[in-house]
Amino acid sequence: MTTVPAPPIRIGRTAVGALSMLAVATGALESVVTPTLPLLQRELDMSPAEGALLSIVLLVTGALVTPIAGRLGDRYGGKRILIRLMTVVCAGGLVSALAPNLPVLLLGQVLQGAMVGALPLSFILVRKHLPAAESKVAIGVVSGLFVGGGMAGTLSAGPVAEGLSRHWMFALPTIAVIGSTMLVNRLMPDDPPGRPDDAGVDWPGLLLLSAALVTLMLTLALAPDIIGSQPLILLALVVVLAALVTGWTAVERRAASPMVDLGLLARPAVWKSCVLTFAICAGTAVAVHLVPQLFAVSADGYGFGAGATEIGFFLLPGAVVASLAGPLSGFGAQRFGSRAVVCAGGAVMTAALFALAAAHSEVWHLVIGKAVIALANGLCVTALVTGTATAVDPGDTGIATGLVLVTRVIGFAVGVQISGAILTAGTPSGSDVPAESAFVTGFVVAGAVTALSLLVARTLSKGVEE
Repeated sequence: MTTVPAPPIRIGRTAVGALSMLAVATGALESVVTPTLPLLQRELDMSPAEGALLSIVLLVTGALVTPIAGRLGDRYGGKRILIRLMTVVCAGGLVSALAPNLPVLLLGQVLQGAMVGALPLSFILVRKHLPAAESKVAIGVVSGLFVGGGMAGTLSAGPVAEGLSRHWMFALPTIAVIGSTMLVNRLMPDDPPGRPDDAGVDWPGLLLLSAALVTLMLTLALAPDIIGSQPLILLALVVVLAALVTGWTAVERRAASPMVDLGLLARPAVWKSCVLTFAICAGTAVAVHLVPQLFAVSADGYGFGAGATEIGFFLLPGAVVASLAGPLSGFGAQRFGSRAVVCAGGAVMTAALFALAAAHSEVWHLVIGKAVIALANGLCVTALVTGTATAVDPGDTGIATGLVLVTRVIGFAVGVQISGAILTAGTPSGSDVPAESAFVTGFVVAGAVTALSLLVARTLSKGVEE
């Protein structure tokens, strides 16, 4: 006797609203470190390299968790995995809030990084419970509100850290994450597993992928410090990384139910989106890391001597336009196609980065430049994620968008490490302040990377489809 599957339960605005609230809360928790990094460096006596490490450690966990969460969500149900994932995030937020020193804070950030996996899980729920046309809008809204949460975190982190303490800037958004997770658990209906439970978990592939990503992030973190003094160690890390990637590829080709379907990754709609997301986010990350540092440089030199609260306000316009980029990208892709949105965003970002390299002597130069870069990044990444999500089968939504989002994470990590290395190399001996030329070099390098991404963007089909 054949069993006819029950039709999916259609969700209303309250359930989508709960997902949106969770996106806002997690975005706020993710963003509090960036505007307060100079303050954290002073209070915890961190070097520039340690500051760069703090900036990316959350992304390291995100790179590990996102593809795994996407695959498990496709297989066992998005809500089931999402609630468990957010439990880890809440624990991480509490650890960060209570952290007395840098090692404990790093641990909290590691746990918080699981939040990056929440986006593909949200996309799974949206695609399962909404019609195709509505799901595109909902994906754009959730993506945009994640960025909007980043706006709230960017604005509030400095005043909270200076008015209360750095502990509260983690505690407040963590409380919001806990509340919104409870709402999602209550309002969002359970979604049926996409694959039978007896399909099993590809543990060898999972472990090899995790090891490869950890090695990649470790190589990026250590490279600036050891490339000149200990090149053999760096070479050894590269060799280990290549071996892990080779082994993972071989395992996935033979696995009955692979963690990552290499055939899916080979589809132009997916791999082109991954390449573009990496390049665009690497360029964005350089600006994200350099602009607050430039604001904080003493006004006696070429900087502005801004405190954490001032930096938050200076970054606010960028956060505002970034929160609008998701809906704008959706409307633009609907009318002109994803390729047009990505090409336009990449061109605007390239121009803004080169403009910052040439003009950064006034506060408004940095404010406008950062806002334009944030808008362009939001336009590009949202168009790529939405296009990828709708270009694959519903059962592959989580892993496909997870692959794009993990390249976003890696791109940001690479960009931050590049900018940290440039600032370290550009700091004169005996000084704590990088030379102005180091900032110029960073903006030029970022502009060149995003300019090269346009070569790939031009090969996209109009809708980022195969």
